[in-house]
Amino acid sequence: MATYKVLNKQVFSTGSYSIVPIRMEDKYAIMKWRNEQIYHLRQNRPLTEADQDAYFKNVVAKLFDQEYPNQILFSYLEDGKCIGYGGLVHINWIDKNAEISFIMDTALEKDFFSFHWQTYLGLIEKVAFEGLKLHKIFVYAFDLRPHLYETLEKYGFFKDAILNEHCLYDGKFIDAVIHSKLNNTL
Repeated sequence: MATYKVLNKQVFSTGSYSIVPIRMEDKYAIMKWRNEQIYHLRQNRPLTEADQDAYFKNVVAKLFDQEYPNQILFSYLEDGKCIGYGGLVHINWIDKNAEISFIMDTALEKDFFSFHWQTYLGLIEKVAFEGLKLHKIFVYAFDLRPHLYETLEKYGFFKDAILNEHCLYDGKFIDAVIHSKLNNTL
């Protein structure tokens, strides 16, 4: 398993769920989910295997040895099987904040969306607040999935900002909504 230089602890677990430094063997499953869920991602075209190989080789592989990487990515596992991935992205080391990224296996979205988001949030919060001592974490989302906001708010996130007509989606401008959580232990 690759390890992040910036983290003392690499694996975060609760019950049968864990996040581990992103595994190279999960890259094509991740590509498949990203392509299936492209509508809510900042991704302008479907990824190819060549795209994914290049990204993992030229970007992901270099993150592990950086003292202050701009992102820290994890495979989200259930009993050792990858069922999602995400991380802390756009990390601002000076202001101590980061955006949370997460997608799960598309097949789980309909019935287990809230459960997996809440489980993942509990794990990634430990990375951010305990492991990295960040002050703030946030989720930036196109205003397409109101059920995401309910889940975030149930988990203690607050609506921090609405960026009105911020994204062009399917020919019309839609809002982007930011939900945040502060580290109250600092």
